[in-house]
Amino acid sequence: MLRRRGVDTLVVDRAETVGASWRGHYDRLHLHTVRWLSNLPGMRFPRSHGRWVPRDGVVDYLERYAAHHGLDMALGREVLGLSRSEDGSGWLLRTSEGDVHAGSVVVATGYNNTPFMPDYPGKAGFTGTLVHASEYRNAESFRDRDVLVVGSGNTGAEIAVDLVEGGARRVRLAVRTPPNIVRRQVAGLPNQVLTLGLRRMPPRVVDAIARAARRVTIGDLSRYGLPQPERGVYTRVIEDDVIPIIDVGLIDAVKAGRVEIVGALLGFDGDNVVLAGRERIRPDAVIVATGYRRGLEPLVGSLGVLDTRGKPLVHGARTHPSAPGLYFTGYTNPISGMFRELGIDARRIARKVARAERRRRAAAARAL
Repeated sequence: MLRRRGVDTLVVDRAETVGASWRGHYDRLHLHTVRWLSNLPGMRFPRSHGRWVPRDGVVDYLERYAAHHGLDMALGREVLGLSRSEDGSGWLLRTSEGDVHAGSVVVATGYNNTPFMPDYPGKAGFTGTLVHASEYRNAESFRDRDVLVVGSGNTGAEIAVDLVEGGARRVRLAVRTPPNIVRRQVAGLPNQVLTLGLRRMPPRVVDAIARAARRVTIGDLSRYGLPQPERGVYTRVIEDDVIPIIDVGLIDAVKAGRVEIVGALLGFDGDNVVLAGRERIRPDAVIVATGYRRGLEPLVGSLGVLDTRGKPLVHGARTHPSAPGLYFTGYTNPISGMFRELGIDARRIARKVARAERRRRAAAARAL
């Protein structure tokens, strides 16, 4: 979008390849958003990738996207620091390959940048296998093993289903807060299409509609350990930045007893895992799906543009008063779909940056 508006643009990434974060995800991952609502500007996903694009399809699309638009990519080049230029007219990026000067900077390092592993008591002494979900690829190494998955977000839910289908002997899912759960599609209509029509309604209205839909499409899961949450789907998205579980098999697995719901993980005691209520279990492996952090503090933490959770105070075409010309995209968790919102942000940011570039050029011309 910047190049279309005549702005010289360089993409700097510490990874050696396009789409590196997607390459590292678990094998069964698919977009939860439907293909035709997940296109980035200027190029559509191929129909051959199906309705729900798989992980490898996303990688292929991003590679083709960069090539199709002839993007100037500086791969394998890490940004070590970001500061205002001495004359205050732009930005100075310190990188592993030397300094880069830019009139504007768009930070897009990703919502899930740095794996977060809680410091559970006794963790170091656990004698079983303990890994973060970011290290999980498939169920092969967990075949015939007793596995506890910690975390009731989409990653934890999908890994639990993958383990069941991949031959794990026993699968338990540790849940601290009962999650909101929605079907990926209802009667052939993708959930994303429904949310696009509801997102501008008051949260209490959307919450009520979602509760009614859950009763009809999912039913009461209380006896399985997954009661209806007190706070609704949209309220949690807005207040906690937590999206619901998009069901891709968890509901059926729970109802069939193939995934057992247990209490929150409190800590470890040797080869025992201590759960809420002081229950003790002895799984062979624990996969911790407790999410990620944005990891922006080393880059922009000194600029006053982050909140107490490390998230940007502004996003899209808005900039912070203390950092003009610094933009952020990809740090919200929209129910309408990340790819769709990235495309909207890209158009708005490009329009704003192009205007600023025109003003800079005009000012420079007047100074001659």
